Amino acid sequence: MPNTTPVHDQIRLELRRGTLTLAVLSALRREQYGYTLRKTLADAGLAIEESALYPMLRRLEDQGLLASKWRTEGGREKRFYRLSAAGVALLPRILDDWHELTRTLDGLFAGD
Repeated sequence: MPNTTPVHDQIRLELRRGTLTLAVLSALRREQYGYTLRKTLADAGLAIEESALYPMLRRLEDQGLLASKWRTEGGREKRFYRLSAAGVALLPRILDDWHELTRTLDGLFAGD
């Protein structure tokens, strides 16, 4: 990775926060538990620490975008997450917002 500065690191963190939320919502169109979700994201190039993922999952559930349930699998209790009906309805709108934003940014960056 190229040399970074504290300001660069802070801006990268801010950019990642929003994109990770979108990535989590997209990944949870299919039910997963925390470990498999982390692996899905990491395999896509978006590693996330447990200390960031689980508070995000709780926040998204509190916002009504996720539903979860405990289930025993392999002799262990695991909490499975998926998009709620509200999350299913909202995700396409958020993806439209994302695509609009990236088109706008691509237009701004074209002058570089």
